[in-house]
Amino acid sequence: MGNRFICMTKKDVKENGSRSKRIGRSQRKLLAEEEFLHKQALSMALHQHQLSQRFEGSMSRRIGSTSKRRNLGDESFSNGKQLPEILENIQTKKFILINGEGFGAWCWYKTISLLEESGLLPTALDLTGSGIDLTDTNCVATLAEYSKPLIDYLQDLSEDEKVILVGHSSGGACISYALEHFPQKISKAIFICATMVSNGQRPFDVFAEELGSAELFMKESKFLIYGNGKDKPPTGFMFEKEQMKGLYFNQSPTKDVALAMVSMRPTPLGPIMEKLSLSPENYGKGRRYYIQTLDDRALSPDVQEKLVRENPPEGVYKIKGSDHCPFFSKPQSLHKILVEIAKIP
Repeated sequence: MGNRFICMTKKDVKENGSRSKRIGRSQRKLLAEEEFLHKQALSMALHQHQLSQRFEGSMSRRIGSTSKRRNLGDESFSNGKQLPEILENIQTKKFILINGEGFGAWCWYKTISLLEESGLLPTALDLTGSGIDLTDTNCVATLAEYSKPLIDYLQDLSEDEKVILVGHSSGGACISYALEHFPQKISKAIFICATMVSNGQRPFDVFAEELGSAELFMKESKFLIYGNGKDKPPTGFMFEKEQMKGLYFNQSPTKDVALAMVSMRPTPLGPIMEKLSLSPENYGKGRRYYIQTLDDRALSPDVQEKLVRENPPEGVYKIKGSDHCPFFSKPQSLHKILVEIAKIP
């Protein structure tokens, strides 16, 4: 990605401290926040590498404020001061978190921390070409290729082991694909403002109301990437930063938006243009739950309502005041729902 992370030595910190005396208070605050963001991003990247592309465990438990959860502007992010909720009676404690288009395992850091504090076992995976997975997104042509990290994980589970899948946005297509091929290993599947498609439907079709028809998008979109040359079909897409901020992060904290801006990657087109083949025997018997985000500009509440109406899940939950990224804008509300679903017998 070419992201640049800055580490400061003790000497640098000391010199920086002396210089800060000559600048205004507001500028010192800005420098401190920038240094914090760099350290947070570096810590996150190092931690992911240590876990061989599996983001397991929380990165920073100091992020966020200590304000009460009912504050709709910016929910508090638990820093370990409260006693964890012990959930001994939950049958399936393993959560597998799957990123949406452009995102990676890094986006789940608040959710991971909160789930761990509740005694649960979260694992966030980078889909192929996402996060720190080094695959060129222009080479990812099918949903099977895109979902390979998830499929490999499920294949490695013991015969009697089950997990709860959580998919965000276009990651919903990946957990639908997994439900079709590994129904016996999935206890529940949770779609967070996600592409919960029906048989024969493409993930892109879910976004058609916002982006236009697939055919029009492929011909006219200025966000397309032509990895094989302009004379060949497009291979991916990526929104401009300002458009991403408006679509995805209209309620997210500034620091999380800044982190996303240096971490987002192009999305391969092939997987989201592929029609899914979902059978009543496998996918149809899966226990699905949908979480709607009610201040979402990427996938409107009306579209989400249409999805659950046309392809009814076992349960539907709603998060008020959440943009397309509730793991940033409403982490506590999202966590509460995830735990509630896990408790369902």
